[in-house]
Amino acid sequence: MAKYILKRLLYAIPTLFIISILVFGTIQLPPGDFVSNMMEQMRNQSGVTWSPQFAEAMRERYGLNEPLPTQYIKWIGNIILHGDFGYSFQNSQPSEKMISDRMGMTLVVSFASFVFTWVVALPIGVLSAVRQYSFGDYFFSFVGFIGLASPSFLIALVLMYVAFKSGGVTVSGLFSAEFQNAPWSFEKIIDLLKHLWIPMIIVGVGGTAGLIRIMRANLLDELHKPYVETARAKGVPEWKLLIKYPLRHALNPFVSGMAWLLPTLIAGEAIVSIVLNLPTSGPIMLNLPTSGPIMLNALLVQDMFLAAGFIMLLSVATIIGMLLSDILLVWLDPRIRYES
Repeated sequence: MAKYILKRLLYAIPTLFIISILVFGTIQLPPGDFVSNMMEQMRNQSGVTWSPQFAEAMRERYGLNEPLPTQYIKWIGNIILHGDFGYSFQNSQPSEKMISDRMGMTLVVSFASFVFTWVVALPIGVLSAVRQYSFGDYFFSFVGFIGLASPSFLIALVLMYVAFKSGGVTVSGLFSAEFQNAPWSFEKIIDLLKHLWIPMIIVGVGGTAGLIRIMRANLLDELHKPYVETARAKGVPEWKLLIKYPLRHALNPFVSGMAWLLPTLIAGEAIVSIVLNLPTSGPIMLNLPTSGPIMLNALLVQDMFLAAGFIMLLSVATIIGMLLSDILLVWLDPRIRYES
């Protein structure tokens, strides 16, 4: 097992290297740069036009006048050697500070949604397969289709309305006003848990609905295979038969979904954070006329180091998800060899 994990980790290194090149190159694709974007905004808002010499001086200050390969080598080298993700031009502070300020709560919401997705999807998917065409199967299938079809921001608005009307509780944000800037304590953690359930459900509901359908379809396929009928004919108890063979094999695609579930939850959290005003990687003021997701704003103003840093973190989340799913797959299914 250790050799297998080490091998997968070694595969991740060149993968992340290639991704970093693609990320940095993609960020540079739009015409212009941060300086030209800033000058255009100032001209539209106040009518001020700066000289080409000023623009060149600004590009030299931010290192934007250097060749693209040089910019990339400096960027990736600073990340690897110093954990420095570059400078956020728009906010005049290090990108890693802005990312770390928001990433903690982003991971809290995403992890809670991940746990919610598995805890809910696994038993419901099994129940729907074992009790095929029952009332519960039809009910959960209907709820699953609603969850897949409903955008997360709409579910957020509905749950906020229900919470306010039923209990008079305002659930926007992750903390009450008195705990917003307070140091961490047991009371603040309890307050966080009181506010966490709505974003947890909203972010996780789409993935939950999809995994329920996957679990149901895979388990139904396994339940009709000859080895199940043979084991049942030999008198193996139904619950033992279900857990030992069909369920374990049906979990393969369920587990492999971890590779895309982690970054999907983080991306979905960014949309929900706008509606619920969460202190995550969602809304943050960037001295723009409106506020929006930090990564989206960084892309709009071509704040390339901040945007590239967030995209790289999403890529790392995808790699981690793939590694975890690979490890769980070889543990669940003996047919998958460690050497593969």
